[in-house]
Amino acid sequence: VEFIQALGEVGWIDAMMNSSWGWPAIESLHFMGLCLLVGTVGVFDMRMLGMGNGIPIGSLHGLVPWGVGGYAINVLTGLLFVVSAPDQYLYNPAFQTKLALMGAAGLNVAFFYCFVFAPVKAIPSDAEVPFSAKFAAAVSLICWVG
Repeated sequence: VEFIQALGEVGWIDAMMNSSWGWPAIESLHFMGLCLLVGTVGVFDMRMLGMGNGIPIGSLHGLVPWGVGGYAINVLTGLLFVVSAPDQYLYNPAFQTKLALMGAAGLNVAFFYCFVFAPVKAIPSDAEVPFSAKFAAAVSLICWVG
């Protein structure tokens, strides 16, 4: 905890997060990142679960880099929140649950891309999605909405 507190005391971080505009600006960026992440990943997952069957999965996959960008924004802005008020976050069971769900989502993504995605990306828009892809999509939605 001391190391994290020390990071929060770095000049520019402390100045920004304790200014009148810093926290709201970072919170706005965090929310935009969340919208990018959940919006793109959510649409992709719902397609694999059977919604929007007319849309090819390979085409929707083109949105995933936007979701990755949103995730990166959330990690960076989230770190700023944590280092500026570590006691508020690190001992909070809701925050700990959030981190556990993010870890589970990461493992799910690894599973999806290692074992499921290759055959799924070429599925025609009217074909049935395999159970493994539906399972990964359901786990993903549970982790992000959790």
